[in-house]
Amino acid sequence: MTEVHDRHDEHNADHDHGNGAHGHSHSHVPKDFGFAFALGTALNVGFVVVEVIAGFLANSMALVADAGHNFGDVLGLLMAWGASTLAKRRPTPRFTYGFGSSTILAALANAVLLLVAVGAIVLEAIQRLIEPAPVAAGMMIVVAAVGIAVNGFTAWLFFSGSERDVNIRGAYLHMMADAGVSVGVVIAGVAVMLTAWNWVDPVVSLIIAVVIVWSTWGLLQDSIRLAMQGVPIAIDATRVETRLLELPGVASIHDLHIWPMSTTETALTCHLVMPEGHPGDAFIETATKMLHDEFEIRHATFQFEVSGDAPCGLGTGCTAAAGRHVHA
Repeated sequence: MTEVHDRHDEHNADHDHGNGAHGHSHSHVPKDFGFAFALGTALNVGFVVVEVIAGFLANSMALVADAGHNFGDVLGLLMAWGASTLAKRRPTPRFTYGFGSSTILAALANAVLLLVAVGAIVLEAIQRLIEPAPVAAGMMIVVAAVGIAVNGFTAWLFFSGSERDVNIRGAYLHMMADAGVSVGVVIAGVAVMLTAWNWVDPVVSLIIAVVIVWSTWGLLQDSIRLAMQGVPIAIDATRVETRLLELPGVASIHDLHIWPMSTTETALTCHLVMPEGHPGDAFIETATKMLHDEFEIRHATFQFEVSGDAPCGLGTGCTAAAGRHVHA
């Protein structure tokens, strides 16, 4: 078994280890969002305090309730921040792949928290439609305007990482959802001031809830897929198999597994049948570079087999003679 992987926090490039060759690449280094988490958390904690005070001054339980919702978002930020920090820890004898999978759990939890928050918004909106209540429109508009600035700025802090990291996307969507709610509150507040139609407030809330569910659904799907060790959505397992088969000397491939180690790192293992014997370090370097450059797979483990008729010896029913197959 020969193992090849890219680790940005271990050793120097081209350093050989025993019978394994470890290739290292310093491209696509994940951005450190520690400052963004710290600043975003501080701003949102401050905004929660402002909302609570404003809610009691205006005798508005709606603002107090929204403060509770925003406090839940602060917990979501802290959770994503903690997972992002934990993922940087070195592997241990107990956690040999490190702690990167904590980012997957945080992304899944954030998606669930968002949907729970939407449920609370919908319940509150339905109650207000059934029993309309006077709305402190002026206070609503002022506090919501502050919310747009705070949540919009915090979302911007995470925008650059929202496409490549599901954990960061969870934090980004949390803040965008809050900014959207605040925009809706401003619109509703202006409408109530101009028309005295108190029902506008809950109707706008329901519309916002639909938008949040629509934007969160993809995050939930991606998080569940990663949590169940499914192939990341950006990687085509069949294409990976084809590219490995195109490498010189590879007669067939089987027992191919591709799974996420974190929201930003992917691992691969496979059996390569090579009748001419072990291909040497040059082949390993070529295969590793191809997987990294084309699929961003940074940790690859190959088992080389000379005969295509011998069983793998895994005790799982895998045999080279059974033909190439992919586990995804």
